[in-house]
Amino acid sequence: MTPDKTEARIHRALKESRKGPLRAKELAKALQIPGRGYRAFRDILQQMERRGNLYRVKGQRYAIPEKINLRVGVLQVTRNEDGFVVGDDGSRDVFVPGSLLDSAMDGDQVVVRVEGQPKGRNPHGRVIKILNRAHSTVVGTFREARRFGYVDPLNDRIFRDILIPAGEEAEARTGDIVVARISAFGDRKLNPMGSVERVLGPISEPGVDVLSILFGYGLDLEFPKEIEEAAQEIVQRKRDEGWEGRIDRSALHVFTIDPSDAKDHDDALSIEPLTDRTWEVGIHIADVSHYVEKGGPLDLEALRRGTSVYLVDRVVPMLPHVLSSDLCSLRPDLDRAAVSLFVTLDAGGGIRGHRFERTRIRSRHRLDYDQVQEVLSGNAHIDERTDKDLETLASLARSLREKRIRRGSLDFNLPEARVIVGADGIPVDIQKVVQLESHRLIEDFMLLANETVAKETDQKKLPIPYRVHEPPAPDRLDELRRFLATLGYPIKETRVTGKDLQKILKAVDGKPEGTLISTVILRSMARARYQPQNLGHFGLGTGSYAHFTSPIRRYPDLMVHRVVIRALIDGKPIPEEWGGDALAQAADRSTVREGLATDAERDSVALKKAEFMEQHLGEEFSGTVSGVTAFGIFVLLDEYYVEGLVHVNSLMDDYYLLREEEYALVGERTGRRFRLGDTLRVRVSRVDRLERKIDFVLAPEIAPKEV
Repeated sequence: MTPDKTEARIHRALKESRKGPLRAKELAKALQIPGRGYRAFRDILQQMERRGNLYRVKGQRYAIPEKINLRVGVLQVTRNEDGFVVGDDGSRDVFVPGSLLDSAMDGDQVVVRVEGQPKGRNPHGRVIKILNRAHSTVVGTFREARRFGYVDPLNDRIFRDILIPAGEEAEARTGDIVVARISAFGDRKLNPMGSVERVLGPISEPGVDVLSILFGYGLDLEFPKEIEEAAQEIVQRKRDEGWEGRIDRSALHVFTIDPSDAKDHDDALSIEPLTDRTWEVGIHIADVSHYVEKGGPLDLEALRRGTSVYLVDRVVPMLPHVLSSDLCSLRPDLDRAAVSLFVTLDAGGGIRGHRFERTRIRSRHRLDYDQVQEVLSGNAHIDERTDKDLETLASLARSLREKRIRRGSLDFNLPEARVIVGADGIPVDIQKVVQLESHRLIEDFMLLANETVAKETDQKKLPIPYRVHEPPAPDRLDELRRFLATLGYPIKETRVTGKDLQKILKAVDGKPEGTLISTVILRSMARARYQPQNLGHFGLGTGSYAHFTSPIRRYPDLMVHRVVIRALIDGKPIPEEWGGDALAQAADRSTVREGLATDAERDSVALKKAEFMEQHLGEEFSGTVSGVTAFGIFVLLDEYYVEGLVHVNSLMDDYYLLREEEYALVGERTGRRFRLGDTLRVRVSRVDRLERKIDFVLAPEIAPKEV
């Protein structure tokens, strides 16, 4: 019996136990585990305990956490130094006062005992065990004291300084940004203790600010020497090999479409007419698995990293540059190894058939999004064949998109910000990124490929990490219902589907409240993740979805490629060790690493936004209320797409109270309200680049007068 099936039986036995928690031998007896399998059974119990699936109580007895008022989740610390423990089961977060956090830090996986459930509010409790530490190192500003030093963390959710004993400061000077390794986490009364591992330098030095984010998230800028050597050895060996076992598709008219500054090109397209009303679209993906052997040093390093990280001024790749931006990349006029999915489509976006091939291809053009958009708009010309192919692909993409939206796929189309930095790393502009038809063209065909792969692997019960996105939790839906009803967009009380939400998004598109409603719906969504069980993808309105199209920069895609090649192309059985616990752990790790990368990317943009706004202190801008909290309102500037806080302390005409159900901050005496979506004019009053914080005050003509 596989480990995952054994875990399911253990969970069921403990859930149904009338004796309460059970010892290991009692569990083994209940599950009829033979004597020769007892040691492996104990190993499974210990693994489940380490992950927080089981909890051991007095008498060495095992229990399911929820059966004994325990919850397992990730701690999120607030600005007030309290915390919320967020589980992955959709239940309400557990509130933990700062005094009951023990030594837990933001991001730690913890066990919390639920000690109360106030009516209509989050349950509250205390941290009783820390399963996994999120921070072995902390980045901060070093300060010298009389007998010791200390590091003030840059992460504004780590509130305790790290004490640095004399002799452990590694030549750091007051004001330097350093990386400190924690040797003892302390407790409620004692601060953590550690040593300076690396001195990054003063924050004023170019590049130190972004390096502080990299090291703050534990992201490695450089590869170990042995990994670089392994990559070079692969390059030499594979370049000398022939193309045996591949179908030669180098005659196809293939091209890539990417951002203008992209270095890694892991997907390309081709299209061939079959009849007047059908076409064969080739979706060609770099065959990274040809170079990265499963279980080898490059594979283990890629798994450890999980994903490439795209910071505001640099890329930290998952694979060494010699592979990611050279040998694996589908660069123009070079023969490259690919895994190709050929899909036959009709004019309405209907799929008539598909097949997978391991191919040899040659890209004809390296196109960028702006270039393609100009062609589609009729303002530019590449060559007759390429222009025609782009126009046909765009037409088919629109048909695919319309079908996807009809089935309930959510299309938020919210703008994003792009920070433009100069050669010295100093930001010179912040631009709104508007999604072009050329972006959508690529997105539509990548979605098609990902969904096609997921459907076939699901039908054949093949072990892959699915990309799952579950429906919003019931309490989030209730809040969303109340909010939408106040704006005149009621949704049904029964089960809410993607179609229901898509109808609302379509109805508000282009209206003044459109961005507000889209933002609130997006915030009500669960976070997508990787896992072995196919739970469908609510946001895309599909029962099966996986990541297949970016194996250069995402480890789950590489895992899926190996299964597609072995099972769907070569027709061989999948080894048992590719599934089970190994698959589950790789999926979990990929989800965690993706989250870290997303947070690091967001923080690098926020840092450069703050640096940019330092140049605009005292200036006034128009903006929109983008968030409402008890401590103030967040305002998103129209011109630069920068968000800052109007602190409640600056609203001196009244006491302002948060009305969560209305997404509003309301004056207790005057009734004056600031609501999500309101337009305001604000002045930049304070910028803290290190903490990535921008403060606004209301412009004088609308600011409330002190009374």
